[in-house]
Amino acid sequence: MSERDVVIAGGGMAGISLALALAKRLPAHCRITLVEGFALPPAVATAPDYHPSFDARSTALSYSSERIYRSLGLWPLLQRWLSPIETIHVSSRGHFGSTLLRAADYGWPALGHVVENAWLGQALLHALRAEGRVELLNPARVVAAQPTREGVALTLEGEAPHSLHAALLVVADGADSGLRERLGVAATEKSYRQHALICNVGTAEAHAGCAFERFTDEGPLALLPLLATVGVPHRSALVWTLPPERALHLLECPEDEFLAALQQRFGYRLGRLQQAGARHAYPLTLRHCDEQVRAGIAVMGNAAHALHPVAGQGFNLALRDIWALCEVLAAGMAKGQSPGALAVLQQYQARQRSDQRRTIEFSDRLPALFMHNDPMLALARDLALSGLDWVAPLKRAFVAHAAGLEALETAHE
Repeated sequence: MSERDVVIAGGGMAGISLALALAKRLPAHCRITLVEGFALPPAVATAPDYHPSFDARSTALSYSSERIYRSLGLWPLLQRWLSPIETIHVSSRGHFGSTLLRAADYGWPALGHVVENAWLGQALLHALRAEGRVELLNPARVVAAQPTREGVALTLEGEAPHSLHAALLVVADGADSGLRERLGVAATEKSYRQHALICNVGTAEAHAGCAFERFTDEGPLALLPLLATVGVPHRSALVWTLPPERALHLLECPEDEFLAALQQRFGYRLGRLQQAGARHAYPLTLRHCDEQVRAGIAVMGNAAHALHPVAGQGFNLALRDIWALCEVLAAGMAKGQSPGALAVLQQYQARQRSDQRRTIEFSDRLPALFMHNDPMLALARDLALSGLDWVAPLKRAFVAHAAGLEALETAHE
């Protein structure tokens, strides 16, 4: 049976990011394998050719994620197709409370960046192949994992070899992880009884690097700045949280009806909404695994926690988890410990527990806070939002939390 130090099951954005981080942080003799079931595009000699697509789905990268990707040497490649978030306008529909968060107030070039998933995936895959340390098995899947005294015996389907032995198996195959279920790792689920409707929108006026987070009685609505594309000079990514029936209606209704409904909810901060791209909707569920490590096994990314999309915290939390795991594994291997040793993995989980708890609670409670109809609570919300503009330390703490810096810097103390 072939031996590996780390096998990553799942070659999405989190899995590839983890593979690149491990390749940078772990000793040169460490054997790392990435297993992905969907056929990946063939390798290219130069940086992948890419052109923004009006309909492309996207991800918001926080400032902490920028710092992580910079540390991995990936930022120069990613920068090519990033749209910076220079300001964030937070408001509550029908109420006076609002605040404007500015990157310049903190000496940052941007509060975050929006990247099309297709570009992020292509760039990460290109970097992985150029790096050369990570073995890529594709298409292949880990279909069974059996604990052993020295790690985990793995059964694969697809590309040979069909069996491996890993000191550490990282389960990173998504929120609906079949491997996590087969291992008997329980995930706590909470349905929000809402859907997220996503699409890209063309607007009459330029976003000027501003992201909008607008809270309504139906749920939060976010418009994130995107780069221009052919024929659409002003483009933003919409994430609109809605009751299921309304989401499904807006998913299927004519474009002019959809734009009118969105305009009525969002207002005219970007002028008239001119066109909408392909619409998608999915039910919102909070999933979280209390047990994220066992001897020889770690559960990461959406397989470990899938969050409400408000404030775009999910992937950024996954990157902080990745960074923490790599630091803990590197420190353990420097002392002669196996990457799959339970004591090492428990250090990782202890280190990330507070970050995960704070981020999940923030994403979970914020929408409910703004949907509550109590007039006194509404007044308190408005005063709190307005107060951020008057109390600099409070505003700085809020921005540091949203940017993920609080967690990243606490981990290094």
